[in-house]
Amino acid sequence: MTVRIDKWLWAARFFKTRSLASRACELGRVHANGQPVKPSRDVRAGDLLQVKNDSGEFQVEILALSEVRGPAPVAQALYRETEASRALRLKAAEERKAMPRYETAPASKPSKRDRREIERLRGRS
Repeated sequence: MTVRIDKWLWAARFFKTRSLASRACELGRVHANGQPVKPSRDVRAGDLLQVKNDSGEFQVEILALSEVRGPAPVAQALYRETEASRALRLKAAEERKAMPRYETAPASKPSKRDRREIERLRGRS
């Protein structure tokens, strides 16, 4: 049995929608066995994937196939993340936490023009 890679990525909850999974494949953010893939590529159990998304970069081995999106525990059973990938993601998360955050306080409160601009940017009328 084979499944389209965009469907599998969506079912395994790497992407929120199937169109986002397809877009990631088109942009070269998904590699299967070291090769960039198109959304229509079929995957099989045992394939190695490299997936780059908002949560980080994952290297996973496909354990099972699914075309339907289920609960998170079921989705996590579809793949196994490599130890190296897990270590790199945890290290990157620690580095992000260690970075200081600086926010400059505004010199004064917004003017009427500034407030109108802020409301326009937020989509309010």
